[in-house]
Amino acid sequence: MAFEPTILGFLCNWCSYAGADLAGVSRIQYAPNIRIVRVMCSGRVDPIFITQAFLKGVDGIIVLGCHLGDCHYMDGNYEAEIKMDALKKLLKMADFSERFRLDWVSASEGSKFAQIINEFTEHIRKIGPSPFRNGALENGLVDEFKAITNSLSDNRLRALLARQRAITTKGNVYNEIIPKEEFDEILNNAIYDEFIRNKILQKIKNKGKSVPQISKEIELEPNLVLNHIVELRSKGLVDVEKIMEEVPLFISTN
Repeated sequence: MAFEPTILGFLCNWCSYAGADLAGVSRIQYAPNIRIVRVMCSGRVDPIFITQAFLKGVDGIIVLGCHLGDCHYMDGNYEAEIKMDALKKLLKMADFSERFRLDWVSASEGSKFAQIINEFTEHIRKIGPSPFRNGALENGLVDEFKAITNSLSDNRLRALLARQRAITTKGNVYNEIIPKEEFDEILNNAIYDEFIRNKILQKIKNKGKSVPQISKEIELEPNLVLNHIVELRSKGLVDVEKIMEEVPLFISTN
C-alpha cells in the first residue's frame, strides 16, 4: 500500500485559514492529507506544539500565516518567523527540519494555498513516513526531541527570541541597536549550547556517566562536553553521582 502522509497545518484565522476556505469555495483541488488547526495568529503557535506533534507520529507540519507586514495583530507573523526559524535550526540538528515548513498565504490566495499544500505533501511523500509513526519510537531520536523541547522551554532562549526584533530595529534599554548579524550570532550560539546541554542531560538522566562516555554518545569533543558539564553544575542541574577509579560520573539532578 502506497504511503500517504499525515500533514498537520497551523493556519491563522485572518489570512491563511481564509485562503484555505477560498480554495474550498472555488473548488480548487489540493491534497486531502492535511489536518487543519485554526489559530488566531501564527505568532501564537508555540514551537513546542510542533515538537510534541512530531513525537505523536505526524509526518509533516506546516505553519501558514499572513504575509509579513499584513498581520491582523501588527507583529504576530514576525514573531512567528523568529520562533519558527529557531525551531528549524534545532530540528536541523536532529536531521528533521525537512518535515517542517513556514509560509505565508493571504485571504485572497486560494490557489497559492492549494499549491503549497500539494508541494509540501508531495515532498513528505518522497521523504517517507516519520520515524515516530505508529508509536515506533527510536530512543536516540526521542532523546534529541526531548532536548529540543527543553531547549525551547529555556527562559534565556525564549527571552532572546522575544526581544530579537525590538533589539535589532528599535534598540535595547540603552537605545543601542544591535546589528542583526551580531544578534544572530549570539542567538545561534545560545540555540546550539542549549541543545547540547539538554542532550547531555538526557544522556545522564537515569545513570551517571563519565565525560568520555558522554562525549562518545553525543559525538562531541571531551573538552567541550566538560565545559558544558561545568555550566550545568553551576546551575545545579548536574552533580557527581560517584567516582570510579578517580573518574567522576555525572548525573542529572532533575
